[in-house]
Amino acid sequence: MPTRGTPWRLMREATRYVWRGVRGPGSERDDLVLGVKTVAAAMTAWVLARYLLLPTVSTFAPFTALVALQATVYRSLRDCAQHLFAMTAGAALAATLAATLAAAIGIHWWSFGLLTLLALAVGRLRPLGAHGTQVAIVGFFAFSAGQGQIDYIGHLVASVGIGVTCGIAAHLALAPARHTLHRQEAVADLFTGIERRLGDLAGAFATDAPDADRIQQLRTDWRALSADADRIRQAIDSEVENSRLNPRSSIEDAHQALMRARAALDVAQRCMGHLRSTSRSLDYGVSSGAYKALSPTFRAAYTALLRTAATALDDIGRRARTDPAGLRETLEHAHADVEHAQKQTSDSPHREAAVSALEGTLLTDASRLLEDLDHGFRRIEHPA
Repeated sequence: MPTRGTPWRLMREATRYVWRGVRGPGSERDDLVLGVKTVAAAMTAWVLARYLLLPTVSTFAPFTALVALQATVYRSLRDCAQHLFAMTAGAALAATLAATLAAAIGIHWWSFGLLTLLALAVGRLRPLGAHGTQVAIVGFFAFSAGQGQIDYIGHLVASVGIGVTCGIAAHLALAPARHTLHRQEAVADLFTGIERRLGDLAGAFATDAPDADRIQQLRTDWRALSADADRIRQAIDSEVENSRLNPRSSIEDAHQALMRARAALDVAQRCMGHLRSTSRSLDYGVSSGAYKALSPTFRAAYTALLRTAATALDDIGRRARTDPAGLRETLEHAHADVEHAQKQTSDSPHREAAVSALEGTLLTDASRLLEDLDHGFRRIEHPA
């Protein structure tokens, strides 16, 4: 049930949202600018259509202006093309049926049904995308209100043209902002968070008795970082689309910068999966007592491996282009650390099965972590 304070809370949240948009660049400002452009374009389109065209078709102008003002220029042009295709198809169907049927025998329920059937069939064509229903909508208006007459259809098409012109003009007059640097910074911040938690994980292996509460917090932190990575991926994908056909300038080689950021994010997400598994194994080892039976030399080797992996992630996650020679050397050290950790495992027949299983699980996670770091090294300078 809504509480008495809900309207005021919503009002405060809206006020803070607007203030963030006014105060600095970001998604809030992008939304505010898009909203202002949409209002201006729809209002202008409606006024022009009311002044120049039949009143019965003036509504199509602001509606088309709304379609033309999407979050990105590319999406706007794509949706406009699909919308125009759908409206042209609907008008053509109405005109054809009116010329072949209605002119001879008039408009009846079955002719309207035939138009609906044909419009729905045409609307399922893949090139129309989500605008397939517009075939039927325009067909209804042109067939019922305009009787399929060419004059009415001409006014209808002109109304759509006014809406498209106003929408695209508003978009090009103030094109969406480019956020390539912000997306790079978000990926770099994510890697900083991973490195910090990886340092905590290495510190846990460096002690004889890790803090169980800290390990639990670490597992929670990994989940939060994974959620952050998903949001960053959506933001990068949106920015890749935003860069298409956008007249605004950005940093030099912006497309390659976004591809490198996406490739680095792939590495981060894959590595986090293994680090979460390592944290889970450590949590189990501490709670079951198997951790105490790990040899100090194994723990020291594993600690060194995690710190080397953190260095490799630092090389991959930085905004500047990764130095291949430096990353290659770091990965070689990491492979040496894994081999050293493997040599520290005990093959004594009197060793507890739980301890052997813990060592095996930790080494498996380490091997998979290095495999993804190697894969990231191959991708980071040649992103797809």
